[in-house]
Amino acid sequence: MSGFGVSLLSFLVAIAILVAFHEFGHYWVARRLGVKVLRYSIGFGKPLYTRIAGPDRIEYQIAAIPLGGYVKMLDEREGPVPEADRHRAFNRQSLRVRTAIVLAGPAANFLLALVVYWFIAVVGTTELRPVVGDVLPDTAAERAGLSSGDEVVAVGGRDTRSWQQVMMGILDRGVRGSGEVDVTVVDRSGRQRDLQMQLDRRELLGENPDMLRLIGFEPWRPQLESRIGETIAGGAAAEAGLESGDRIVAVEGEAVADWDALVAALRSRAGSETELTVQRADEVLERMVSLQGTDSPNGVLGVRPDVPAGLYEDMQQTVRYGPIASVGEAAQGTWQASMLTVQVLWRMVTGEASLKNLSGPINIAQHAGDTASSGLVPFLKFLAIVSISLGIINLLPIPILDGGHLMYFLVEAVKGSPPSDKALLVGQQLGIVMLLMIMSLAFYNDIARLAG
Repeated sequence: MSGFGVSLLSFLVAIAILVAFHEFGHYWVARRLGVKVLRYSIGFGKPLYTRIAGPDRIEYQIAAIPLGGYVKMLDEREGPVPEADRHRAFNRQSLRVRTAIVLAGPAANFLLALVVYWFIAVVGTTELRPVVGDVLPDTAAERAGLSSGDEVVAVGGRDTRSWQQVMMGILDRGVRGSGEVDVTVVDRSGRQRDLQMQLDRRELLGENPDMLRLIGFEPWRPQLESRIGETIAGGAAAEAGLESGDRIVAVEGEAVADWDALVAALRSRAGSETELTVQRADEVLERMVSLQGTDSPNGVLGVRPDVPAGLYEDMQQTVRYGPIASVGEAAQGTWQASMLTVQVLWRMVTGEASLKNLSGPINIAQHAGDTASSGLVPFLKFLAIVSISLGIINLLPIPILDGGHLMYFLVEAVKGSPPSDKALLVGQQLGIVMLLMIMSLAFYNDIARLAG
């Protein structure tokens, strides 16, 4: 399957799971609180599959447009209701019951993220130890005193055992706080040091920020020879006759010292015929390769490096927690991701963060495809992050979203009666316009990223 096909399929699977959980929250709480559910739909538009079941004859359906879903409940505002069922109509319920039903959707998204993080923590993952590679000059990391070879063992007083924990901890404190980040490292000799990094929050929230450069250090990476370990069938290298064991010594006559230099030399050559100088045993060969027809804007050769056996063993560790300890890890991960998302959204509203950080379906689909191709755990982590984002976005006080309904309920609680039908109609129209504007901006940002 092509990269586009993987991205599309992964996106549809992710959206289906997230929407199903969100709408199930509304559905489950509504039924438990005595409200009659008429339809539970994954997707909008023309039904592709419908099943009617249960004593209430509920319609369960999958519809043609997968970007959302809904739960239709009995409501006197939407049509006549039999006298015998009026007590089960949504509009007849107390403010507390209606609020619980509306909140249940976003709550289900947070619960999904919690369960996913818990599962990952219990199953365990093999992670690269958070050992610092290159420290970039004149950056927060260099000024704080980090050195190549230091292992980051805590951020903000919380133990870190993987690069994801390190980066989330630094971003959390860099974006939410004053920019001061306490970091504990252990150097190659085993000496522990407590350091403090001072980050610029405005830069972290700027337009398409390069996080690693702003923070100032990169993860440890081995220095590999520019030797091919494997060629990918149908790739540019295989088509040009390159073989496992070949060492690429130059690109267009410019020498390459290692694998990183090779990648850098090919990065800007997408769509071009490129001459490679190849060392094969005692022979030096010249090969023309066509870096075309890939799903990446960068030049892709279609090879994997030759990695010596055991190279990563000392730098890997299994990160796993017991079932009880995993609850705390899951709660911490969900809370941290939620607060970071809220802060970024708020700073977009106040103008402190760039609106170009907003992503739409195209960008999400790309990330879905990338993580799905990397394995189950990366895809689950992606799913948890997007589920949290979906829950938070649905709580925004925009009419037609769950947060808009909660806003109406607040008005009702203060004034003692619901908003007028006219106010609801105007709010609905305003909400549609706002959503269209947000979606248009997100699509524009996605297309701008693709265009480079």
